[in-house]
Amino acid sequence: MNIHAEKLEIMKLILNTENPAIIRKVKSIFIKEKDFWNTLSKTEQEDILKGIEELEKGESYSYEKIMENHR
Repeated sequence: MNIHAEKLEIMKLILNTENPAIIRKVKSIFIKEKDFWNTLSKTEQEDILKGIEELEKGESYSYEKIMENHR
């Protein structure tokens, strides 16, 4: 499932719930995430975003492959 389909599925679940505890938990995830993101420097944020883009393009390496270069 792609990221957009995942988002839509989560939105449907949120819209269909009447449980306020679930809504509070979901909201707290975003508040914590937002707080964490704001503690990073601009360079760190850019590096993370670049890494996400690379992963979405399939540009990734296994842990084993990376470790081969550091032994």
